[in-house]
Amino acid sequence: MSKLSVYVIAYNDAPNMRACLESVAWADELIVVDSYSTDGTEKISREFTDKVFQHEFHGFGRLRNEAVAHASHEWVFSLDTDERATPALRQELNRVIHTREAADAYFVPRKNYFLGRWIRHCGWYPDYRQPQLFRKARLRYRDELVHESYDVEGSIGYLKEPALQYPFRDIDHYLAKMDRYSDLMATRMVEQGKRFHPHQLVTHPMFTFMKMYVARAGFRDGIPGLILSGLYAYYTFIKYAKLWEASASGDRNVIHV
Repeated sequence: MSKLSVYVIAYNDAPNMRACLESVAWADELIVVDSYSTDGTEKISREFTDKVFQHEFHGFGRLRNEAVAHASHEWVFSLDTDERATPALRQELNRVIHTREAADAYFVPRKNYFLGRWIRHCGWYPDYRQPQLFRKARLRYRDELVHESYDVEGSIGYLKEPALQYPFRDIDHYLAKMDRYSDLMATRMVEQGKRFHPHQLVTHPMFTFMKMYVARAGFRDGIPGLILSGLYAYYTFIKYAKLWEASASGDRNVIHV
């Protein structure tokens, strides 16, 4: 009988940990990989599982591979601290892992909540990012700092039931989180040898806004859609500003976290 390992990677996200772990407390194995949080994240995690491991952060790709290495079962499900697995998703996961003709990896749609509403546009739904359900031996994440890609051996499928995601509590939380992510992205671009060009500070933020607000119909999400599109344009601007800063100073070690 197939069993499921669920892993959660965490860092200083105590406000989300309890709801996240409660949503997957039914798992055959629950694993938390923490990067030495200082806010109670580890303590909350140990209320749900004794499989809490500490790993230094050297990028999300490596951290996810370390989490998967702790899994004991053939099937693995990944859930971030700001995500929740619904009862309907649990049922679909259980059905899939017991299906003889199951694919080797599955994308899970995500419904994102921001500024008081579920965001249905802006490219935020169904928001397939990377396979979240997969056979342990068939998927490996690439060793990348952020927005990590992956390699799958075998077939890929798509689940119907969404995970719920609450990525930002408010605008201040968005800005704090994106400050860290822009550091990581600038570092990744420097490591990849990408060069800074002045037009990137103008064209790339404009393109991001138009893609989310117009091409992906963010205007249909009202004021939250407008704000979200503007915030992502801002994030894009800061990311390239930090790339310029690193290029001008010759600093290949951008990360400030």
